[in-house]
Amino acid sequence: MSITWQQQLTVGSLGMLLAITAPSCGSSHKGDEPAVTSGAQAAYAVPVEVATAELKDLTVLKTFSGPLEGEEQANIVARISERVISIKVHVGETVRAGQVVLALDKSGTSSQYYQAEANFKNAGKTLERMKSLYAEGAIAMQVLDGAQTAYDVARANFDAARGAVDLVTPIAGVVTAININIGDLALPGALLATIAKVDRMKVIFNMNETDVTNIVQGQRVSIYSEAKSGTRTEGRIVQLSKSADVRSRSFEMKALFPNTPERWFKPGMFCKVQLEIAPQHKSLVIPNAAIQSDGNNNRVFVIRGGRSYLRLVDIGVTDGERTVVPRGLAERDTVATVGVNNLKDSSFVIVVSR
Repeated sequence: MSITWQQQLTVGSLGMLLAITAPSCGSSHKGDEPAVTSGAQAAYAVPVEVATAELKDLTVLKTFSGPLEGEEQANIVARISERVISIKVHVGETVRAGQVVLALDKSGTSSQYYQAEANFKNAGKTLERMKSLYAEGAIAMQVLDGAQTAYDVARANFDAARGAVDLVTPIAGVVTAININIGDLALPGALLATIAKVDRMKVIFNMNETDVTNIVQGQRVSIYSEAKSGTRTEGRIVQLSKSADVRSRSFEMKALFPNTPERWFKPGMFCKVQLEIAPQHKSLVIPNAAIQSDGNNNRVFVIRGGRSYLRLVDIGVTDGERTVVPRGLAERDTVATVGVNNLKDSSFVIVVSR
């Protein structure tokens, strides 16, 4: 059967139409990512710089500050309101446990020293008489027991009265501070002197709830002072607070370290404490600049095929430049680091190099 010229024209037109439309249909095939090279898309594409998520070892050093105390430290405080009549020691002196540090006025209105002393002496004399009478059979055991009890009470009262005016140190150590002068009125609760063992020192510092979970007791720390940064010594964490302070929401830490031979570190000084926060081995890390946070969620933009894709991630420790991402990204994912604030989910991008 012969084909007319009209039919030939129709077939030829259809072939041209298919030839023109075939590339367009292929470019919209599912799975092909749009490439931003030219045309309308490039006109509103966001320029970005990128980095690759990679597995690395991350060592995080953090520095805290806090005051120093002696390994053992005793604060001498007044229990009654009386004037200081004598200071028995001087700063820097080595003292033994039980040694008198300061003496208050025994005859003052708040002191019961002489009254307690008199009662104690009378009770002692009475007890001795009762013992003699009991030995002769003149009194019953019950009477002797009463005299003994009265003597014990009088002795306890006298010891308490003497302890209120003769202030002693409960520990052996070095006098590190005397905060009052002879003739001054010592008020109840006022800190008068400090005795400390300074061969080993203790630094007290605070850290937040994120860091404290990565600290273990016995962990090594480095201690130094900005006043003499070249003098460093190593210590160990000896105490971790189990609960946060209700006001600051921070946890108190204590580290013990040996003093220098010349005892350069002194109680009351402020020092720096540097320690390693849970070293991360072969962890997935990205630059800090890639991470955005609204206080509740952390997000990054993954760049693929000329577009940006919003991704929520969990973050871990950071060394100040890079952050560990335990969940939300895979190794070799490409993330935007510059231009992040201009991106939205599925934004067209142009990757530029610095």
